[in-house]
Amino acid sequence: MSSALREWLDKPQADRGVHLATEDGGWEYRDYPALASAAKRTAAALIEAGVRPGDVVCVVLPTDFTCMETFFGVWAAGATVCLITPPLFQDGDDYVAHVAAILRQARPALTIASADLAGLIGRALEAAGIGGEPWEPRQADHEADLRPTGELALLQFTSGSSGEPRGVMVTWDNLEANRELIVRTADFQDGDEIASWLPLYHDMGLIGCFITPITRQGPLRLMRPDQFIRDPARWVRCFATAAHTAAPPFAYAYAARRIKPERLEGVDLSGWRTAIIGAEPIDPHALEAFAQLVEPFGFSRHSFKPAYGMAEATLLVTADNVARDPLAVRPDPQTLAFGEPVTVLERRPLGPESLGAKSGWVVGTGTPEQDVPVVIVDDEGRELPPGHLGEIVVGGASACPGYYAGAEGRSTRFAGGRVYTGDAGFFHDGQLFVLGRMGDSIKVRGRSVYVEDLEARVAEITGLGKGRIVMAGVPGAGTTGVALFAETGAAEWEPEVREFLRRRLGGDVRVTIVIGSGLIQRTSSGKPRRRYMWERLQAGRVEGARVLE
Repeated sequence: MSSALREWLDKPQADRGVHLATEDGGWEYRDYPALASAAKRTAAALIEAGVRPGDVVCVVLPTDFTCMETFFGVWAAGATVCLITPPLFQDGDDYVAHVAAILRQARPALTIASADLAGLIGRALEAAGIGGEPWEPRQADHEADLRPTGELALLQFTSGSSGEPRGVMVTWDNLEANRELIVRTADFQDGDEIASWLPLYHDMGLIGCFITPITRQGPLRLMRPDQFIRDPARWVRCFATAAHTAAPPFAYAYAARRIKPERLEGVDLSGWRTAIIGAEPIDPHALEAFAQLVEPFGFSRHSFKPAYGMAEATLLVTADNVARDPLAVRPDPQTLAFGEPVTVLERRPLGPESLGAKSGWVVGTGTPEQDVPVVIVDDEGRELPPGHLGEIVVGGASACPGYYAGAEGRSTRFAGGRVYTGDAGFFHDGQLFVLGRMGDSIKVRGRSVYVEDLEARVAEITGLGKGRIVMAGVPGAGTTGVALFAETGAAEWEPEVREFLRRRLGGDVRVTIVIGSGLIQRTSSGKPRRRYMWERLQAGRVEGARVLE
């Protein structure tokens, strides 16, 4: 099997390439002929090491040219790529356990790691029962011809927000279909430049901002996440030449807080056509704050493209590809019951009134395209009419066939060529509005109550802000409970919070409040690991935590 995604390796364009951010504030450039040649020399070395078409190859490398050459070298050798994040903030033991869980499922023919990570990855290989040493990237003195591939292009391991990571099988057909959906949605024209700081081991960064531009041989400016955090203005200044990007909502909020307008003086952002926003709930306030920062330099709110997607559907599902301001609605929380119609109390496009908006607003993520059908179903799997709340189900060519090695998801399921996402949402005015994970909810008197909705209100009551409050539905035999994790040393607000939760949930719901530092665990995409946090607490693995029953 071959794929159009690899054609560029045999026909690289000399006038285009990748600009990689350097530590001194500049850019290192490599054109596509140089990248293609290095990838095919890497493929030759991999073949000499015994890699065969259809094999899984795990890659643990930082974002650099070696990582790029290795990624496409694996593809040139006909193998399946599984990118694993280098360690971020985990301690060594936690990181080794995480990588070992991936390796146990992936069973790679080869695991590639940089020299500085060889020790940790070697421990992970041993813990996974595979053994051996990681393979350090290298190139042969000749280029390999492209070899036939197996069915799978990628194994995308979910970041583990609801338990142990699971490998999503992404076929070549899935990936090609989703790339074309991204191209249409973003109106990606030949020669358009993309700028990104997203990590390459996460679906939005890997597929949307790495595979798509490179396989279409568009110019790419690529930063590392830590470079964005240190200097977000550097990312924004890229759009003097770049036309497209994608990032989670927190990135736009962070840039609005950190960037002084004078850092953008002289920059013309009028060519910035697409800013896709996804991976977490979208806060209208964050987008408006960013828009007000960059509008004086030519940015248009029409560039915002709120989107919904997930690894199990390759990446993109819907995005608002109409030139208009994003639409936000405020549903009546009392009508958020599965299978029932949602009452929308207010609706308004993104604008100045979005600043300081209270919680409870949901931003539309666009209208599905015909070749990516999206429906809403009830608890019995019956399709619901527009305006009703239920589970989001995705079909079409981007819907992946399942998890690797027989792994099963808790909320997300695959059946009949469709992905039952485990996410709750509804249609309004033709657009999809996403409330969040079904697994992040509890049933109260027959109704689903979403902990993200509770979190926003509790953050207001406590004054701690959303980033320091996470709630989780707590399973129990014949009981319903919630756990509130708050990163603080004191809880003088405890009586007020308990009274709010009693009114909202009733007196039968058991409430556990946990306070302390370092409580909140997040996935690589910034989502709270709710179940994992509760399980750690139950196992006594959270030092210094105080439990208030």
